[in-house]
Amino acid sequence: MRPGWAPIPPSFEAFRQAVTTRPPASLDPGKSGLRILIALAVLAALVAGVIAWRSQPTPEPLPAPIPSPPIPSTPSPTAKVTVHITGKVRKPGLYTLAMGARVADAVTAAGGPLRGTATSSVNLARRLVDGEQIVIGAPSGPTQADPATTTTLDLNSATPDQLEQLPGVGEVLAARIADFRTTHGGFTSIDQLREVSGIGAKKYEEIKGKVRV
Repeated sequence: MRPGWAPIPPSFEAFRQAVTTRPPASLDPGKSGLRILIALAVLAALVAGVIAWRSQPTPEPLPAPIPSPPIPSTPSPTAKVTVHITGKVRKPGLYTLAMGARVADAVTAAGGPLRGTATSSVNLARRLVDGEQIVIGAPSGPTQADPATTTTLDLNSATPDQLEQLPGVGEVLAARIADFRTTHGGFTSIDQLREVSGIGAKKYEEIKGKVRV
């Protein structure tokens, strides 16, 4: 104690020593309080972890590629067929018509048949085939004066209408024969008829004697 200072009461000195040697009882949480503090710490750690996980940047999905516009194809010119109109028409010659045109359209383009000319020798409703020849006013069948006479058709020059005169040959099959002739550059033998779709062995036997090359 310094000179001139008042003596410290014993009770105050004892209180000071108690405070400095051990923590106050109010600061001791006890076992139950310690458990609560630990639980709160664990909960805080979990919350912090969730917050940290959610705060991570989420990768943005790549946008779907924009399909490139289709390249417009060059428009092809309208399909045409060229046919030869001959016989008893006002303006015989070559005519070019739209694909799908009928024989009647070709006859009209040629000025129509001459007066008094029958068109029964051709099928006016048949679709045109490119490169064919249409004869207006030709006899529609063999001459009746001589029943023994057999008309033979040249496979390389007969028109589809004339080919339809063959037994069992209609519009579709006549067009196939004409197409085969165009594709293969003409018939070199009658046997090639067997290669035309729709001509089987039976039909071939019926028509082979009525055609030539």
